[in-house]
Amino acid sequence: MKLSVLGCSGSMPRPDSPASGYLVQSGGSRIALDLGSGALGTLLRFADPFALDALLLTHLHPDHCADFGALTVYRRYHPDQPYDPAEHRLPVHGPPETQQRLTRLYAPNSAELADTDLSDVFDFRGFAEPMRIGEFEVRAVPVDHLCPAWGFRVTSPEGSLAYTGDTGPCDALEELAGDVDVLLAEASWTDGPDRPDGVHLSGRQAGRAAKRAGARRLLLTHLQPWVDAEEILAEAAAEFDGPVEVVEAAREYEV
Repeated sequence: MKLSVLGCSGSMPRPDSPASGYLVQSGGSRIALDLGSGALGTLLRFADPFALDALLLTHLHPDHCADFGALTVYRRYHPDQPYDPAEHRLPVHGPPETQQRLTRLYAPNSAELADTDLSDVFDFRGFAEPMRIGEFEVRAVPVDHLCPAWGFRVTSPEGSLAYTGDTGPCDALEELAGDVDVLLAEASWTDGPDRPDGVHLSGRQAGRAAKRAGARRLLLTHLQPWVDAEEILAEAAAEFDGPVEVVEAAREYEV
């Protein structure tokens, strides 16, 4: 299984990275996990967006879904489409209201909304239990954030990956990441007593979550642009005994 980081910046893009987005490939199957601001451009380096088997969205904050509007343009208007997009609609798995919210993102005024619900190119779905997508089995696990949010556990014959999405510390992380090969965990900020509950993980909390879950490797992502990456990495390494690193945009990682 291969993980390609389309973007790893938290809350907004950085000069060196789009916001959150990840491509996971196994055999001939390809899924995207989130598609934040700027992530579609990086996706074009690694895969044709027409080749995706599904897009899965952890939640509907812009830094995780804003490039959905650009993806709509690509799938509707690209001059060299390999097939009729209406006959090969892309499955989009997301929280309740995903279709309504993303339609408003793409068509913000009432006249445009009257003409589209995006169902001409997308097949909007919720989270089944589990989801079978090509070679992948995907489980969606609710996590603790400011809005309804889920993490994804992705398995294939080649390995297992858990992606936290955005979350504060919660018991669900052990269910999500139990005994996985790789935990891709958000680590938005450094640890401190003034950090609010139910928003994000610190580096220390991400390391603790990986250790408690028995993950074999920890990849840190979603660092906000103004934080010290080395300090967050040091926090995580102090809690987690296995390999740990901060991911970089446009890099590939074997799972």
